[in-house]
Amino acid sequence: MSKLDAAFSAMADPTRRAILARLALGEATVLELAEPFEITQPAISRHLKVLEGAGLIVRRVEGTKRPCRLAPLAISEVDQWLNVLRQALTENYERLDDVLAGMKPKKRKPRR
Repeated sequence: MSKLDAAFSAMADPTRRAILARLALGEATVLELAEPFEITQPAISRHLKVLEGAGLIVRRVEGTKRPCRLAPLAISEVDQWLNVLRQALTENYERLDDVLAGMKPKKRKPRR
């Protein structure tokens, strides 16, 4: 599985997306990440393992804690892929604008 496939697979889960959104605010421990959810810390740890395996987060050791943070490179790769789609859509809309701008309005027949 490519890194991009792994990243999108990991982000398919709403809990994992919520964890990524939380980590966008800054580094957090498993306990801090588990607070807003009604699931166990081991369940959060399993989600973190998937995110870490996809390269979306990194962990460091700080005593008994293992704070997590976003992995900028993986997020950048996802963003670059989305930019390709964004650019294609922009070009399609620009072509549509050109076609519409080239169309002349039809003259209507007067009503009786």
